[in-house]
Amino acid sequence: MKNSLAIALLALIFAACKQGSIKNNDMTDQSAQNGSNAAINDTTPKVTGIGGIFFFSENVEETKAWYAENLGLEVNEWGSSFEFRNANRPEEINYLQWSPFKQGSSYFEPSKKEFMVNYRVQNIEGLVEKLRQKGVTILDTIETYDYGKFVHIMDADGNKLELWEPVDSVFTAMGLKTTK
Repeated sequence: MKNSLAIALLALIFAACKQGSIKNNDMTDQSAQNGSNAAINDTTPKVTGIGGIFFFSENVEETKAWYAENLGLEVNEWGSSFEFRNANRPEEINYLQWSPFKQGSSYFEPSKKEFMVNYRVQNIEGLVEKLRQKGVTILDTIETYDYGKFVHIMDADGNKLELWEPVDSVFTAMGLKTTK
């Protein structure tokens, strides 16, 4: 009798614990869903990822050919577009651009560096205003193209940075070969 009572009590405790863990898992799943919905609807002016890596090259075409032959990059006239999935909207394809620029190109000016990083951002207008209020050097005005909005700033080390609020669907519609 004691054994069956102990077994029944253990079964009851196990069931209660299991029920609690199901509720906790449901709450965790719900929190994750709310978190992802919050991320999807987030318009906080901020960087969301890397949009491109640009660097000087003595011979742009040879450099692109070397990377294609030796590292398997799919190259085109601009360099290579890397394809990845948006963490908040996995059905959405996003892109990162890798591009060599002719040594001495003025595109990186006023920076004296051999490279420039492009950052993917959301709410570029809000971010530029926030940066302006903090005294960050804004090099130009926001320019809008069918594939996104761009502006250039300088960081504390004298690096020119490109900020890009992308419209990735334009690149997807182009159907270019990408590096995956």
